[in-house]
This record gives sequence, C-alpha cells and structure tokens, in this order.
Amino acid sequence: MTKTVEKVKNALIQAGSGYKPGMQEAYRCAIAKETNPNARWALEQIDANCCLAQESGSPLCDDTGIPHLILELGADATLDGSMLEDIRLGIAEGLRELPGRPMAVLGGDFQRIDQSGGLSPDPSDVVPAPMMILPVQGDKVRLHVLMMGGGPTIRARTNRVFHMHSVDTVTNEIVSWATDAVGLLGCTPCTLGIGIGRSHYEATALMLLSLIEGRHGRQSPLEQEITDRVNQCKTGTLGLGGDTSVLASFVKIGSQRASGVRVVCMQPCCCFEPRVAVAEL
Repeated sequence: MTKTVEKVKNALIQAGSGYKPGMQEAYRCAIAKETNPNARWALEQIDANCCLAQESGSPLCDDTGIPHLILELGADATLDGSMLEDIRLGIAEGLRELPGRPMAVLGGDFQRIDQSGGLSPDPSDVVPAPMMILPVQGDKVRLHVLMMGGGPTIRARTNRVFHMHSVDTVTNEIVSWATDAVGLLGCTPCTLGIGIGRSHYEATALMLLSLIEGRHGRQSPLEQEITDRVNQCKTGTLGLGGDTSVLASFVKIGSQRASGVRVVCMQPCCCFEPRVAVAEL
C-alpha cells in the first residue's frame, strides 16, 4: 500500500468516525443552554456516541454515506493518473476498514434505477461521486473526503430564487426551505450547508465547499441570522422540541450574473454531519 493510499484510507475512516473541527464544542454549548430536559438528554447521547466512535474508529451512523471528494491542486503541484488511482484505492480500502455500509446497487442502467439487480456485499463498491478539483496557490495536493448520508440528501433542495434586488428575499426563502427540511429530517440538530451561485451545478458545488470551509464556532452575520431564525421552529433534538434545531449554518456565495434569479442549494446535514476529513498528499 503506497503512502497516498494509506493517507486517503485514513482520511475516509476519520471522516466517517469523528467530529468535524469545532463540532464538539458546538454540541457542548448546545447541551449547556438546552432548557428541554428530553432534548438535553438526547444531545448528551449524540455527543457520547460521537466520542465513542472517534475513539474506536467506528462509524458515527449506520448510514456511512457516499464519498464526495474535493481535491485542492497547487499551481506548482503535479497530478497524474497514478495519484488518481491511489486515491481510488484509498477510498476503497477505507470503506472496507471503516466499514462502510454495503449499499452499492448492481446491474445495468435500468437495474440500478429500480434496484432489481440486488446489492453488492463489498462496501468498496460504493464508488465516490465525481471529483471536484480546485486550483490553489503553492505546491500542495490536498484531498477533502466528505461522507454524505441519504437523509440529508432527501431533504435537500436546489432551486432558483427571484431576488427582487434584496438579500432579505433570498434569506427568507432559505429560512423557509430550511425550516421545512429540519422538521422532516428526524436526525437533528443539523448543520445547514448553503451555496448560492449562477447554475444548479455551481450552487451545489458551493454548498459542498461550505461544508468543508465552514466552522461551527465562526458564524458570519448572515449565517447566524439563518441559524437563529430556523431555531425558532423549536423542532429540537431528534424532533423532541427544545432550543437547538440547528447547530450552525455554512453559507458560500459564489460569482453572480446580471439576472433576476439566484440559484440556491440548501442541504440540512444530520446530527453527525458534515463528516469530513482532509489528507495532505
């Protein structure tokens, strides 16, 4: 096993079994201020589960997620086919060792849609989503591994918003979407990932980047406003009610075009997400 394969494998296991930086502190703050005793107890159990999973390298959740890979490539760095193959092998090894849920659907195009071909017993057959490559300065190659579960994907939304030349109009729409999604998610408190771009692809890519770059203890005024307003829904932890439905909101705003619409992607990550780790290759 090459060093690159080992680093990628370890990053996937870390993403699937550990807190994102700053997330434990967010949970401890939520526990300290929670006034609903049932919700406080549930928060304590989630926090204890995360600590045990991190210590043992075990999955945070039975839904171990789909790997999403974001590669930062320095202007002075080199990327070739052998490194891409090592990344593929590292993801496969990580899924086997974590272990990932064996949920890859077998068969041709129609069988993969209707699930009539059955499931592969090998966790490594859960292939990653298409990789995103970002140019950066320097000579580093840095891989972010983001494990995306099914529940948040079901409750996510990407759509155009007629902005009416007002940030408030866009914010109000995001809060409305998020409030509905949080109430249906089940595994709360969540972290909201939000991308605002010129196309559906760009907005979704920005949403993924928001989950990588965002920090629970560092909220912009817009992020804090969204968090506070959605928390007013009082869905609370695991739908039990209480003060914390959302731990934090991460917003990434990209380039915009002269148009009457903004394309927004919003995903309500579950109580264990964002599950993300980084490997310096």
